[in-house]
Amino acid sequence: MRHLVRYAADAEYLPDGDLRRWSIVDETTPAAVHTGFGVCQLPPGGSVPARVQSFEECFYVLGGSVVLRSPEGATLLRPGDYGLLPVGVPHSWSNDGDEAARWAYMLSPQPRSRYGGDTFAVPPVAAGAEPAEVDVRDPRTRSFGHIEPVNMLVDKQTQDMLAVSASMRTALLVYSGITVKMMVDSDLGAQLTTMFMVQYEPQGVAGPHDHPFEETYLFLEGEVEATFDGESYRLGAGDVAWAGVGCVHGFRNVGTGVVRWLETQAPQPPGRHSYRFVRDWDYLESRL
Repeated sequence: MRHLVRYAADAEYLPDGDLRRWSIVDETTPAAVHTGFGVCQLPPGGSVPARVQSFEECFYVLGGSVVLRSPEGATLLRPGDYGLLPVGVPHSWSNDGDEAARWAYMLSPQPRSRYGGDTFAVPPVAAGAEPAEVDVRDPRTRSFGHIEPVNMLVDKQTQDMLAVSASMRTALLVYSGITVKMMVDSDLGAQLTTMFMVQYEPQGVAGPHDHPFEETYLFLEGEVEATFDGESYRLGAGDVAWAGVGCVHGFRNVGTGVVRWLETQAPQPPGRHSYRFVRDWDYLESRL
């Protein structure tokens, strides 16, 4: 199969040190070769020792707060914050709060335990100053960002609202009831993957299409009908889907409010021909 659907009600968090990890797409997923995607939880007082990785990691905080230490310093991450850990960058995690921290993560290239270790312990990252919150207006902020649901609203793109980002990630792509805002991309320094937010207005539709890369979708709000290679699913908050290369898929908002989801792609899309819509080739065939 070239697609995968996992429901929030069936989530299984397994221990990984202090972490509890729901690994959704990994080396055990048929046809997945570029994507390592999941959701993890770190309890109060929990930590992940300093390490470097042979893969690129991006993340989006869903709940609680967590401190990430890296060469950029100690960063306090809260819901709506996102960031990038390039290949080989030392880092550690700790939860100094009083509730569990939760974040979604995307790893590319896909970690493969059958080839041996791809995560390596390193000396602790220097503690440095008190952890600082993400400040996307500071030009020195190179690896982090922040997004709120209001940032997806077309009529809220005022200069005051745009001031909360230091780059063109402030821009919205808007078409046929769909809005897209980039988060982790080459502008943020990513080389192997992208992460962005998608929102569908009521009655928003994307027709059947496929890609030369893998996509993962973590649904955050609303209800959507998703079709993958002719199979339909009704998905809501907390559910996850994955589409492999060549999987023909489409989405339709079937609720009364907006649908919003977090999406990742790996490898990064090419400059041209990243979308192949069925309708375009049906049109060509009808004219031949």
